Order: sequence, then structure tokens, then C-alpha cells
Amino acid sequence: MAQARYVRFQGTTRSPHGHFPGVFALANGLARDGRLSEEQYRFWRAGNDWYDAHYPNPSDTDPLVYDRQRNPGAVAWFKITATHLIDRVDGYLHLLAAHGVPCERLESTDPGHIIYEDDDQVVVVPRQKAGGDTPSDRRASSAHL
Repeated sequence: MAQARYVRFQGTTRSPHGHFPGVFALANGLARDGRLSEEQYRFWRAGNDWYDAHYPNPSDTDPLVYDRQRNPGAVAWFKITATHLIDRVDGYLHLLAAHGVPCERLESTDPGHIIYEDDDQVVVVPRQKAGGDTPSDRRASSAHL
């Protein structure tokens, strides 16, 4: 099997829109719903601020990149080389685990049709395979990654 080029961290339960939300969306939901402790909220706020300062938001470049009609199921994947970003995901995984939100790490050589790309990430529309599921080369699942 070819070396994975992309990695994604996501929940294990589909959203009402049919996709698996990423860890940032899941953590943002906990914060929005007021479910974080003071310490967790400080971590979440500082983490989001750090990510906002250290890599581009695809929606700033293309406001329609996540449009459900134009790009159904669009999701972001880190490039495997973006270790400075990937290494910081662990804190989000611990935060989610503390709230019983199971997550998984996916690795892929081809996560889907690339609709956005920068130095650290891609946004893709996943390719559908037989049965309606989306492909993944390697899946490392864990309730508490």
C-alpha cells in the first residue's frame, strides 16, 4: 500500500447532514452548547486562536468551499507533512474524550476530489463507493484516540 499523504481526525457518528464532523467542529459544538469547563474553554479558545493564526481557513479563500449544494460532503484533511498542526490535535482529542465523544484518525493517499489546497491541508469532496460509504485507505479507530 502506498504511503498515506493525508490525515483526518473526525467523530464516529454521522451528522444530520450525512458526514462525519471533524474534531474542530465537534469541539466548537461543545463550546457553543456551554458544555466545557472553564479550563476546557480556555484550552479550546487558545487552541482555536493558535490554529487561526497558523494556517488558512479555506472559507476565507473560497466562501463556498463547504457549500452543501456545490460541494456535498466537503471535508478538510491535513497533509501528512503538516506535523506542526497535527501534533496539536491531541489536546482536542482529550477534550472530546472527556465528554464521551468518540473520534478516529483516518489516513489516505486519496481522500477524494480536491476542491481546495494550501501548504498544510486539502478540502475534498469524498468519492462515493458502492454501498454509499466513502473510501479510506487506513482507519485507526479509538473511542479515546
